[in-house]
Amino acid sequence: MATQHSPKNPQENIVPLRPLSVMEEMEHMFENFIPHGWMRPFRMDQALSAETIPQVDIIDQDDTILVKAALPGVNKKDLEVSCTDHTVTIRSKTRTESKEEKGEYYRHEICSGSYLRTVTLPATVNENKIKAKFKDGLLEVTLPKLESAKRHSIKIED
Repeated sequence: MATQHSPKNPQENIVPLRPLSVMEEMEHMFENFIPHGWMRPFRMDQALSAETIPQVDIIDQDDTILVKAALPGVNKKDLEVSCTDHTVTIRSKTRTESKEEKGEYYRHEICSGSYLRTVTLPATVNENKIKAKFKDGLLEVTLPKLESAKRHSIKIED
């Protein structure tokens, strides 16, 4: 008889890292070699842009997987979340406009950016029961696990 297992050790909820492909590793090395924003020394806003990589947390719970993403400066209408049974894709875009006019001085800057990230999930999820909330720049996606993907304890007989 299988029983539910609740983690006693906080490290049980840590999602293992998957090895990087050669292309991902090269891209990571290139990004570390050339500093972000070297072409744009004057940042208008802390809004999401091509040089900003929002943090994504994946929390493996007993019955669900919770994906949280910090997306400052993103409007709900510019956010798209899609999934498969093993991945979640977050796509967003931003556009900010700044104007300043003082006498002979005039400044008008437009900054836009986009973001796409796909994360691999640690278990198979039920695509029909996924829920997403977005408030104050924080996206939370709750993905219920399929019964077969849930963690079960196995009783050891004597």
